[in-house]
Amino acid sequence: MAVADAELLVEVAGPVATVVIHNPARRNAMTPAMWRRLPGMLDQLEADPAVRALVLTGADGTFCAGADLGDLDELLDAGDASIAVTAEERLVDFAKPTVAAIRGACVGGGCQLAVACDLRLAAADARFGVPPARLGLVYPAPTTHRLARLVGPSTAKALLFTAELIDAERALRVGLVDEVLPAAALSARVGAVTAAVTARSQLSVRAAKEIIDGRADDNRIAWWHGQVRASGEAREGVAAANERRPARFPWSPPEMGPGETGGTG
Repeated sequence: MAVADAELLVEVAGPVATVVIHNPARRNAMTPAMWRRLPGMLDQLEADPAVRALVLTGADGTFCAGADLGDLDELLDAGDASIAVTAEERLVDFAKPTVAAIRGACVGGGCQLAVACDLRLAAADARFGVPPARLGLVYPAPTTHRLARLVGPSTAKALLFTAELIDAERALRVGLVDEVLPAAALSARVGAVTAAVTARSQLSVRAAKEIIDGRADDNRIAWWHGQVRASGEAREGVAAANERRPARFPWSPPEMGPGETGGTG
């Protein structure tokens, strides 16, 4: 396999950036170079004012079959400080809404990335699994806690203890994904969701993400409310609703708000 075959591809269309996991010879397994590349790529997209949402997906009908375990010693030595955890945490901290569009295998490192996104939309052929128990590995603590918060402790234990694959319908029932669609309808639905998100008040969207994720203390919440008053965002939203027209929300994020610990988005 040529090195160029394993890479992260980026496409920006209007306000939506799409990152494609591309390693078809290994069912889109994430190589060390890909894990290292992802945080910097996210930094660039977060800093781009034209980008309002991010879609993460895989090439050729597969999301991601896991992490490339070629350098096992590096993985074992790193523990929770691994490059995979660093990339995952950067995805979690991405200031803008993130959507995982999942087809086919979403296993191990792929599931790790999907769970790090805000929303997960899956094709009916998607399959999910967390396989460390098959390999004698310990799933990273931040990743384990995130999975348990999403699906509940019992389901997280079942996934981790058995390392079994589950189908998309079961993933929907346990809360691992938000929607399941026919494979042919997934792209259109992802487009509709991102179109709705990017048309809304970005002040509202960003504040909601920070608050839900537990990253906004009282001072930061007060700052967000101050932004509402200072920007005229709410006045425009109410005026647009009364006039039955699309809102033209004026707010754009400053380079760094008080208390913000993420990138420059």
